[in-house]
Amino acid sequence: MTDALLGLPNGIKDGGGGERNYFKKGCNPFAQTGRSKLQNQRASLNQQIIKQMRLRAGAENLLKASSNNKVKEMVLLELSYCNSNLQLLMGQLEGLNSSVEVYQSSQETANIPLIALGLKETKEVDFSAPFKDYILEHYNEDGRNYEEEIADLMDLRQACRTPSRNEEGMELLTKYFSHLPLIENRFFSPSRQTGIFFTWYDSFTGVPVCQQNLSLEKASVLFNMAALYSQIGTRCDRQTMGGLEEAISCFQKAAGTLHYLKETFTHTPSYDMSPAMLSMLIRMMIAQAQECIFERTALPGVRNDFNTLLKMSQEAAKVSEIYDHVHQYMIQAPLKDNVPLFWSTMAQVKTNHYRAVAHYFVSSALLDHQLGARDDEDQQEKSLSQVYDHIPDGRTALDILRKREERERIGKAHIRRAILCHEEALRVYSLCLHLNKLEVLQDILRASLQRSVEKSSEHENEEEFTDYMEAPDIISKTEHKAEMDVPVSTKVKVIDFFQRLGPLSVFSAKQQWTEPRTIHVSPEDRDLGFTLKGEPPVQVVSLDPLCAAAADGLKEGDYIIAVGETACKWMGVGDVMRLLKDVDEEGIDIQVVSMMDSNSAMPTKSATFSGNLPKTYSMICLAHDEDKHPKANKVSKKSSFLSWGIKNKLKSVSTLSLPTADQSGSLPWNKPCPSFPSSSSYNNDSLHH
Repeated sequence: MTDALLGLPNGIKDGGGGERNYFKKGCNPFAQTGRSKLQNQRASLNQQIIKQMRLRAGAENLLKASSNNKVKEMVLLELSYCNSNLQLLMGQLEGLNSSVEVYQSSQETANIPLIALGLKETKEVDFSAPFKDYILEHYNEDGRNYEEEIADLMDLRQACRTPSRNEEGMELLTKYFSHLPLIENRFFSPSRQTGIFFTWYDSFTGVPVCQQNLSLEKASVLFNMAALYSQIGTRCDRQTMGGLEEAISCFQKAAGTLHYLKETFTHTPSYDMSPAMLSMLIRMMIAQAQECIFERTALPGVRNDFNTLLKMSQEAAKVSEIYDHVHQYMIQAPLKDNVPLFWSTMAQVKTNHYRAVAHYFVSSALLDHQLGARDDEDQQEKSLSQVYDHIPDGRTALDILRKREERERIGKAHIRRAILCHEEALRVYSLCLHLNKLEVLQDILRASLQRSVEKSSEHENEEEFTDYMEAPDIISKTEHKAEMDVPVSTKVKVIDFFQRLGPLSVFSAKQQWTEPRTIHVSPEDRDLGFTLKGEPPVQVVSLDPLCAAAADGLKEGDYIIAVGETACKWMGVGDVMRLLKDVDEEGIDIQVVSMMDSNSAMPTKSATFSGNLPKTYSMICLAHDEDKHPKANKVSKKSSFLSWGIKNKLKSVSTLSLPTADQSGSLPWNKPCPSFPSSSSYNNDSLHH
């Protein structure tokens, strides 16, 4: 599933200060990769959903307006039809969110699949006409002079719709996100609407959300950054230590980005970015990071040692506990109606699977090891006592270690519980249609169950009575806790596309100026009659009211924006004085603007999330259609150069100790083995703002 990259030279240096003078473009939207096919299907479903919503909105309006009973009956039938279609379309969208196999590593054969978030879809946005008009009206410049900058911005946003699934794709999204505050300060005034509509589709319901301010745009790009981190994490080769390290980092960064989104944008109208949904997604990313930490611990091999086995049992119990919390969160209102059944079922399967693995480890430690004269009795007692919250029937850890019968009795209880948990995992797996398509997962679950059954049969004794003792719970514990990690690259330094308009601290959408005035200045006894101060742009101070410039209309506080034919919005005092010091007796014309006092209006309120679905966006979304925009307003795009790079090299596969979907029967757990582990066979924090 390789991602093709497009490179487009544009003569603009990258915002990160690098030497590359081109923007990284997104994947080719027509590339027939598994991931691009999913995104194309998602875009198609979104269009069908909004069509049905338009029909439903029209039917509801007609139902309210009509008093004819016959008409009402027909409208109610149409409403029923629209609602049925919406349910079917949202079911298909849930199926796309359940398609995790295309996101996995191409080398993946031995690991339980992980869940990646799909990218939010958006409509194209035409900045051309609104920005040109705004530049003319607000900045008193010809907007046609900025066509190239507007085209670069539109190219960057278009590329962000199909980012490549690697660090270059993440850099692309980060750059666009870093440009948005600059664009907001330049063109989005609190007292005036630009007429630009940003439309994004909910990744779970397909419902469109539309706003004229940039809050929705910023939040949606952040969501896609987290989604891309999750996709990179699932793509990592988890059969290598380096791949596992990268996967852990990506899932922790995905969780940190989602947390940053939750804390920064508190009134997002889209359901997938509601506080409850973001909290669940954060927990799921942390759970997957913890799962990768467990796999990293097991990858080099688990020593067939009593203390090591107990330690690994607690690590597995930690993964099970976190997934249990995720599952419980998913099945609570208001999430249960819109979280894909595949996700909640997968969380439940992993809860039972890793709980079974934990009991298997404890069983192996008790059944395969006896306390010998050379063993550290105190250390084993400490390790065993830390595994249990309480030991049944008044036993002590030392009693279990010293008495062979007790060790075997409790060890058999653990292996029976492991078998029950494995069987429950397979039962839950069979209940989900989308989960049944993951044959790799089914093979792993069956291999794990078979391993536990073989362990149980090794220690069966037909002469013994059946013991129904229940194995005690295992206390979860980990030496490396997965934590949220806000990427340093959430914001990067970029070069303002519209820096020619002047320093942003002065020439922004929040400020109002007079139209540029031409002032003729001429020295009298080498004195211009005023002094200058400030960083770019410079201001006039200490103006002599009797000088020629004052008589021509110059005022104290005016900003000098041009001297003769030289624009000087970005010049300091020294540079402007050098332009003025050689003025002859005839003088020179300068252009100045004056700051106007403006009472800023209250910012337009954003739609807020309320109840089960957002309620403040539907009509404006249904009324707005980008296809109706005249093509004449669009900036002509520069021709792009396609460079296709297919990188799909198979890496060497490391042997894992965890059960896999090995069809050849060559791996240790698919062969009869006398006992479980051998070193050869079994192989964050608070968010910073």
